Amino acid sequence: MDTITRTTGGSLARLAAWAQRHRWLAVALWGLVLIGVTFTSQLAGSAFHDDNSLPGTESQQVVDLLENSAQSGASAQIVLKADSGLAANRAPIDAMLGEVRSLPHVRSVSETTLSPDGRIGYATVTFDAASTDLPYDDIVKFADTAKRAGPVEVGLAGDPIERISGGGGPAEGVGLLAALVILVFLFRSLLAAGLPVITAVFAVGSTLGVITVVSHFVDIASYTAPLMMLVGFGVGVDYALLIFSRYRTEILAGHDRDAAARRALDTAGRSVLFAGTTVIIALLGLLALGLGGLRGVALSVALTVLMTMVASVTLLPALLSLFGRRLERGIRRHALRREHGKAWRRLADGVQRRPLAPLAVGLIVLIGLSIPAAGMRLGFADASTDPAGSTTRKAYDLLAEGFGPGFTGPLAVVAEDGNPVALQQKLASTPGIARALPPMGRTVLAFPATSPQDEATAELVTRLRTEVLPTLPGHYLVGGSVAAATDFADAVADRLPLFVLVVVGLSALLLMVVFRSVLIPLKAALLNLLSIGASLGVMTLVFGDGWFGAQPGPIEAFVPVMIFAIVFGLSMDYEVFLVSRMHEEWRRTGNAQLAVREGLASTGAVITAAGAIMVLVFGAFLLDPSRMLAQFGLGLAVAVLLDALVIRCLVVPAIMRLLGARAWWLPRWLDRRLPHFALEP
Repeated sequence: MDTITRTTGGSLARLAAWAQRHRWLAVALWGLVLIGVTFTSQLAGSAFHDDNSLPGTESQQVVDLLENSAQSGASAQIVLKADSGLAANRAPIDAMLGEVRSLPHVRSVSETTLSPDGRIGYATVTFDAASTDLPYDDIVKFADTAKRAGPVEVGLAGDPIERISGGGGPAEGVGLLAALVILVFLFRSLLAAGLPVITAVFAVGSTLGVITVVSHFVDIASYTAPLMMLVGFGVGVDYALLIFSRYRTEILAGHDRDAAARRALDTAGRSVLFAGTTVIIALLGLLALGLGGLRGVALSVALTVLMTMVASVTLLPALLSLFGRRLERGIRRHALRREHGKAWRRLADGVQRRPLAPLAVGLIVLIGLSIPAAGMRLGFADASTDPAGSTTRKAYDLLAEGFGPGFTGPLAVVAEDGNPVALQQKLASTPGIARALPPMGRTVLAFPATSPQDEATAELVTRLRTEVLPTLPGHYLVGGSVAAATDFADAVADRLPLFVLVVVGLSALLLMVVFRSVLIPLKAALLNLLSIGASLGVMTLVFGDGWFGAQPGPIEAFVPVMIFAIVFGLSMDYEVFLVSRMHEEWRRTGNAQLAVREGLASTGAVITAAGAIMVLVFGAFLLDPSRMLAQFGLGLAVAVLLDALVIRCLVVPAIMRLLGARAWWLPRWLDRRLPHFALEP
């Protein structure tokens, strides 16, 4: 057994030494945490809840008014179609509806409403509890019963049906498998490749169990769990990879296994903690938006990143100690560091000889891809974007065919102190509205002539609020899903400057403290914003305009701000990884050009491997049936790809060459006032 000699270095080196001395205890503690929270979460079950409320907005006022006047409980629609006419198939339909009425938790079933040609109809089923409170098995039983209508074609819609139609894709497994393949290729060892993946699995699995239990006490959105895995696996593998790569470097430099682990934690471990902190700050910046539905998501993903940081500096050193002898043999047998270093030195020298060319190419790519983001249209997903062949998509298509494209997204217009009859007449004569129903109390339902996802419907909402309704005496409120999406987009636009200021300002301040520079934080912030703009531009082209066969439509309203927070934090990760090594060389030699070359030579292979892992983990979510998660996956994958290849390998070295020694300039008066925190021991 290897003995641990006197520990030198900072607190992370001492933590690594503790993990080495108590290797089995550290692994056992993590195992107990993972098993304990997983078991507890299985017993408690989940209570995830989507909260898209926006207090103070017009659409939210309509929701509150309608909820106060309506019965509580979820509802679903049974949509029917028979080419021979539903009247000719009345017997099997009535038998099916009778069975549905007798099912548990079914409060009532309405009569079937027929389309003008009698081929399509729907019945509304009202339950005695909210969708999240209905037992899963009872929803499945309802769906199975509703589909037994003889020769009649059946589609189902409503929140309860969405709960049982979500069925996740293979994204998480595919992403982790792809990450493992890249790590094996990088390290030429399955054991070495497995350590970062194991670390990520322990961290993400433990956090997922905690969030599942917490969902009973705090509103956490239903898409939080896959998003946590998306980010957690990406950063977890990356952080462990950075530390293990430095461990390998120290082994090849002649240090023994224990000393190599301590030195890796004392250098790369500091970068991991700093980089993770920037991600957490960016995520918590979402709280500045004041959007209730995003608070639980931001806190959950931030906790995931925190757990990956803790696992990287506690679990990974213990695993390195347990498998150190075998790892060392493999590292020395496949010592490829110098070959990779030569290639990256040549690239750095080439960029520095003619820095303007790679800088211009990189900026043209980033700015060009950012331009489409200016035309991004926000909205909320509906069944029109569900996978073809799903029962919810079938119900949507049937209702649109039988009752018009706007039937599934009616506008609810409330007369607060006006005349509801005059309101109905005005709406019925307004271009863009296919039909306005007679008033139900103070509310009039108006069906647009276009689908909820159509841009013309959003324009109709704006026109009603600004041009049509102000001509009537009294005050009116326009609600509905399209109106809510419009209000959400407006709320984000109003609060976005504060959000950007908080995230960019705090992150830049942290970089200034660490690197003792004014220009490096400014450069990092601008390039990060460009990578975010480019990722949103690509997402707009694919999901907004329908490139590569995707169904065109609006981008999910909260996706861009989530991508901003996550990508800004991840971009700061790569900035820290690269520039910290440049800073280390600058402090050692005082040669700015040499610092750029050696910094890129030391981290280029790791950054590109880490970027490739993140791209594959994030890109795997394009396989998920959820359009929203596919948007997340594409946006994050494109941002990381551009950041790792274009920004870190071309643009940053070019800018650092042009800045020279000025890159590390900090006014003396500011240097005296800023606290000191070094990434190098």
